[in-house]
Amino acid sequence: QVQFVESGGGLVQPGGSLRLSCTASGTSFIFSRYTMGWYRQAPGKQRELVARITSSRALTIYIDSVKGRFTIFRDNAKNTVYLQMDSLKPEDTAVYYCNLIPSRDSWGQGTQVTVSS
Repeated sequence: QVQFVESGGGLVQPGGSLRLSCTASGTSFIFSRYTMGWYRQAPGKQRELVARITSSRALTIYIDSVKGRFTIFRDNAKNTVYLQMDSLKPEDTAVYYCNLIPSRDSWGQGTQVTVSS
């Protein structure tokens, strides 16, 4: 089983920035072999995949609503994936999670991002 620990969320004004971090661990889990993703779940909505990055960091994919504002990157030596979020909008408010692609059944506690003036 893989465990995920997310951090870095908070309250930020529209136009602000945050950097989220997620460390993954588990018995016999080799982080560098997996495509990783950041997901988010807003109140009353289903969880959605926001961004993904391949194991080799060669390919990143974003949903249209965050393209040009969010950047996903990873440090395989630290088993950590990051999400740099710039030009934040109120509609980015959600709990953010990381997981594999495709996702595993176990999820971390997530980190709350609130964009509000």
